[in-house]
Amino acid sequence: MELLDRYLHAIEFWLPKRQRQDIIAELSEDLRSQIDEKENELGRKLNDAEVEAILKRCGSPLAVAERYLPPGHLIGPLWFPLYRFVLKVMLFGYVVPWLLVWIGFLIFDPAYRAANPRFAQIHNLWTLWLTVLYFFFFTTAAFAFIERSADAQARLLEDWNPRKLPPVRDPNRIPRFNSLFEIAAITVFNVWFVSLFWPRPVIDLYRAQITLAPVWQVFFAGFLVLAAANTAIAAANLFRPYWTPLRASFRLLSDGLGGALFCWLLKAQVLTGISTPSLSASKAAELTNLINLWMAKTLPWAIVCVVGIICSNGYRIVRLWRAHQAGTPIAPAVNDLSNPMVNGN
Repeated sequence: MELLDRYLHAIEFWLPKRQRQDIIAELSEDLRSQIDEKENELGRKLNDAEVEAILKRCGSPLAVAERYLPPGHLIGPLWFPLYRFVLKVMLFGYVVPWLLVWIGFLIFDPAYRAANPRFAQIHNLWTLWLTVLYFFFFTTAAFAFIERSADAQARLLEDWNPRKLPPVRDPNRIPRFNSLFEIAAITVFNVWFVSLFWPRPVIDLYRAQITLAPVWQVFFAGFLVLAAANTAIAAANLFRPYWTPLRASFRLLSDGLGGALFCWLLKAQVLTGISTPSLSASKAAELTNLINLWMAKTLPWAIVCVVGIICSNGYRIVRLWRAHQAGTPIAPAVNDLSNPMVNGN
């Protein structure tokens, strides 16, 4: 019953995390009993329109969730989950990345430390604090206003359509298209990468001669090994399109090593020379230094991206192990490639 699953999934978003599973189980049992009773009465399976009528009679997902939410003060239980979600987006989408980049520049960029003495750093932190404070104030004021707006409450609680609820997404399922695209992208990149950057004293790249430090051979071999590992993981995901703790751990290890290798490449100043017919020796040396400088300046941003990828992979592993400990099946019981739920179509 897709409509019922989407309805329960929409309610789940608004519920307190600790009570979520128990409440959803109770609601699911109640709604399924109503559907079974109606089917016994009619002597047939209900169609989508009849299931939709039962759900409409129960109320919108927000209205149902509100019955289980604790009473609020300035922002009531109806709007508080969305209010908290907006604040989390601000925290993890802006504040945390800003701090990570700032710390990265302080640690890895001596020029930034020289250009920004201690007073300037305090000013930067004060500016961040004011930004967060203003965002918190205006967001709280906006939600408090909506909380007291009868029209907004009515539109959310009454004007809703079960067919417009978002579909239920299984976070452990891996679409086959993603695995196929990953294999194709890695293959194409490797062909280009090997043909252009095979280790040799001087690399001809688009009418320019590039000289790389001997350590480039280590980076080259490392990237090829990681590409082979990622291809193997993608191939496994193609035939068994559900994450398991083992494959998720391999992906975490692969992404972590790849990120560390890339960050090392940015810091290693592997480019030692560039020469083209149109550049003088002094200009070529200046261009070489500029490229190495910008690669070094990119390092803090790269570290933020790597940390984000590692956290995402780590969260996936934690979710899988929690499901394993709770006895929740990660994948369908029958791994049939003709089953659309299994093959990711």
